[in-house]
Amino acid sequence: MKIIVTGGAGFIGSAVCRYLVRDLGHTAINVDKLTYAGNLSTLKEIESSPNYHFEKVDICDRAALDAVFEKYQPDGVMHLAAESHVDRSITGAGEFIQTNIIGTFNMLEAARAYWLDLEATAKQAFRFLHVSTDEVYGSLGTDGLFEETTPYDPSSPYSASKASADHLANAWHETYDFPVVISNCSNNYGPYHLPEKLIPLVILNALDGKPLPIYGDGSNVRDWLYVDDHAKALFTILTKGRFGEKYNVGGRNERTNLEVVNTICAILDDVRPKNSAYANQITYVTDRPGHDARYAIDATKLEGELGWKAEENFDTGIRKTIEWYLDNEWWWAPLRAHATERKGVLKGK
Repeated sequence: MKIIVTGGAGFIGSAVCRYLVRDLGHTAINVDKLTYAGNLSTLKEIESSPNYHFEKVDICDRAALDAVFEKYQPDGVMHLAAESHVDRSITGAGEFIQTNIIGTFNMLEAARAYWLDLEATAKQAFRFLHVSTDEVYGSLGTDGLFEETTPYDPSSPYSASKASADHLANAWHETYDFPVVISNCSNNYGPYHLPEKLIPLVILNALDGKPLPIYGDGSNVRDWLYVDDHAKALFTILTKGRFGEKYNVGGRNERTNLEVVNTICAILDDVRPKNSAYANQITYVTDRPGHDARYAIDATKLEGELGWKAEENFDTGIRKTIEWYLDNEWWWAPLRAHATERKGVLKGK
């Protein structure tokens, strides 16, 4: 297959590209405008492959998208490109509206125009996967899980923009019979995660002897999904998912933020011991506005209908992640060296 992967230089998108090219032998066309979150070094191991192509394109540029479809004649699209940091959306929502809503509209229309011109067999085979987040569902209480039928209740500009994009994708299927399938995932972690995010930030700050920041009292709960498991799930949904359906992707690994940080500290105490426990560096900081209390995904539909199952639990995945950061300073050190402040936060009035 030839697959366009938007946002392919990002954390999850690059994992998808590596999986498609390295593990499956398919062709990945990485479409990315290279914002601060896009980093081509994440694709170093496949960059010389004849099955990998990169196009520096903004998904808000319809003419450029049309040119990509014409040039590569893809069999499908995996649409991951998005502004994705909640903190940044709070103080700079405009970029999220443009990329996540207008950009998704442009992707749907460019793909639909291409699809309409395909001959019958290719048209029938073409598929468009819109990749979203569990944050569109809002916040859970202490019990229950997000299911595909859970009503949307986004609480940040980021999640509201993604919810809007989900509705557009679904509408393009309902209105135009366009072959769309939607996925909603829980929090990802793993190799090549930007140092601004919780898990890599804690790992690298711990190694540097810096404070380990935790919002509020650390009781917020997330369901953690190893990024390579997510990449496999997305390809499964693209190729096997039913059009017009949604599939939740989760690792069944609920942890409070404090539990996540303490787990990282305990593993570092074991593999990179120092004079004092890493947990002594934990610092509590002011909670973010509208911070959802708990996310938890019910992946039963994906597991039962399409046969996917996460291969990593949190204990195995977090150890692999820590070991990757210890062994790959070449990747993260330049990002840390050039960051004078947390890049995930925009200065707002």
